Amino acid sequence: MRVAFVHDWLVTYAGADRLLEEMLNVFPDADIFSLVDFLAPGERHFIRNKPVVTSFIQKLPFARKHFRAYLPLFPLAIQQLDLSGYDLVVSNSFCVAKGVITDPSQLHICMCCSPVRYAWDLQEEYLKERGLAKGPKAWFVRWVLHGLRQWDAASANLVDQYVAISHFIGGRIRKFYGRTSMVIYPPVDVHRFQLREDKEDFYFAASRQVPYKKIHLIVEAFARMPKRKLVVIGDGPEAEKIAHVAQGHANITLLGYQASPVLRDHMQRAKAFLFAAKEDFGIVVLEAQAAGTPVIAFNQGGACETVRGLGVSAQPTGVFFDEQTPEAIMAAVDRFEAAEGQITPQACRNNAMLFAPERFRDEFRDLVEEQLLAHRRSLSFPDLLGDGGVLAPAPRARAPADVV
Repeated sequence: MRVAFVHDWLVTYAGADRLLEEMLNVFPDADIFSLVDFLAPGERHFIRNKPVVTSFIQKLPFARKHFRAYLPLFPLAIQQLDLSGYDLVVSNSFCVAKGVITDPSQLHICMCCSPVRYAWDLQEEYLKERGLAKGPKAWFVRWVLHGLRQWDAASANLVDQYVAISHFIGGRIRKFYGRTSMVIYPPVDVHRFQLREDKEDFYFAASRQVPYKKIHLIVEAFARMPKRKLVVIGDGPEAEKIAHVAQGHANITLLGYQASPVLRDHMQRAKAFLFAAKEDFGIVVLEAQAAGTPVIAFNQGGACETVRGLGVSAQPTGVFFDEQTPEAIMAAVDRFEAAEGQITPQACRNNAMLFAPERFRDEFRDLVEEQLLAHRRSLSFPDLLGDGGVLAPAPRARAPADVV
């Protein structure tokens, strides 16, 4: 069976790239397609140092640093990739990868990280973040996003089966594409973190400092709680704003960007991890729990599916707050401290282990086998696996959502 993985772009190692890495662990002989591939030689381990078939965007002027400027060309570029001859096509999509063209004999599964955020419900936030809310340039960008939105909706039916990374994303797929989806939670490298039960007296937040992460709200909340310590790791466009809020408050420590070992050390020692964003999934929330660290999180998005709330679960792993305001965060911290002893490091670790990479690989393999069987039956297709027998669907493992 010939398998192709289609990725939006390969420039770093982030959440979607972790998905690709684990899918390659299931199908190591698969070929990889991408709009661009600018990974350095030393960064290619997660794709097994494989060659990547790229689009014409790869060779356009200044693409290495500014490929995102060619956004209006992305739909055209992704549909020029030649996927003929493959039996199974899996698009790993957070932008346009799901728009690849396949024929009826091919099975196309889309692992959907999210419908294009900045073309749909996050358009206004995206424009404000980049200073494009008003003016002639703003109208041009709005026109481009309008076209991308139309193409995105029209190309939704090119996919045979959607797989959402959370029920939250499943809702967005249903809203914007009118399609149902199955849910397979992303792999979390929980084995990188060690369970630590002797926590120290500080709270912790770590994130790229961009507006939707709401780090400034966490810092403002602790600026009003001088007896409680906060450590923040991360940098980004909002770093100056966050530093201004923290100025003069000795209980708040901003460490800026730090390498992974430093982040992991703080994650394991912290009393609790603060998370104020509405994320599609939120891997960092589970990394905190893997270290035995409880989470104080905004009660929307993927965190609702990965944190067991105090007062709701018999084995809680965190506390939720319902509004993205400093006051709501302060109240949640108060509830967390009042519940001392009810949230245990071991319960946090146990919950995180449900999202380990091994679970993802098993569920992804089972899904592909089931979909291949259904596809073959619907088309009276020859045996794709080449064993001459009948492929029986493997039993689906209980999803973590059944436990949370």
